[in-house]
Amino acid sequence: MSAIQAYVRATAPRGRDTERIGPFLATFSRDTSHRMLNYAIPDDDAAPSPGEIAALTAAYRGRDLLPRLEFFTEAAPALEAALTAAGYRLECRIPLMTCTSADFVDRPAPDGFRLREPGCDADRRKLRSVQSVAYGAGPDVSDAEVETVRKHLHVLAEDIATGEIAGGGMALEIVSGTTEVAGIAVAGPYRGRGIAAAISALLTRISHDRGADTAFLTPRDQRISTVYRRVGYRTAGECVHLSLPQ
Repeated sequence: MSAIQAYVRATAPRGRDTERIGPFLATFSRDTSHRMLNYAIPDDDAAPSPGEIAALTAAYRGRDLLPRLEFFTEAAPALEAALTAAGYRLECRIPLMTCTSADFVDRPAPDGFRLREPGCDADRRKLRSVQSVAYGAGPDVSDAEVETVRKHLHVLAEDIATGEIAGGGMALEIVSGTTEVAGIAVAGPYRGRGIAAAISALLTRISHDRGADTAFLTPRDQRISTVYRRVGYRTAGECVHLSLPQ
């Protein structure tokens, strides 16, 4: 678990401003105030003082951002209690799932669909739009988001008959043999056909082929965990999101 928490501390700051506050690495997006892109990550076994928690809170409030943290409970087992004592509330508790090359189970694209990497910016924009809508945001995509798609491994599912992008996902960089699979999304009309499993499988297989010993993901919807189990992912722990509302 410590290795996966270290992976997040290494990769989350990419493209963000950061500040070290006590046992926390606070990250701040340069482009958006979206809560999922502005959060703090604790050190292993973090046991902050009330003053350090207050300083973290002030750093986010001073930027008109929601004070927020994401972390794996096994890496900092005392932290959740310290934060809730300071008024932070639990947003969600979600599983951490991992897949090694030995556990991996391939899943081909369902009939009528092909999987491929985006070939142009129009592909990248449409893929990002599908992801954004699936995760509760609007369909508009900025040029900065398109550039982000360029920087990471992305796979999309294409409806062969219509050319429509039905879904997609991404795998982040590999650090010390670990990578994260994220952003798995399928547009509403295409759900329930095995597309998410196929996208997850291809991203995981490519990551293993490129040198990742372990791929991990954190499905926000408990029900979709069954999709990832079909690919070989197994629950290895939990991730918690906590924030301090006004």
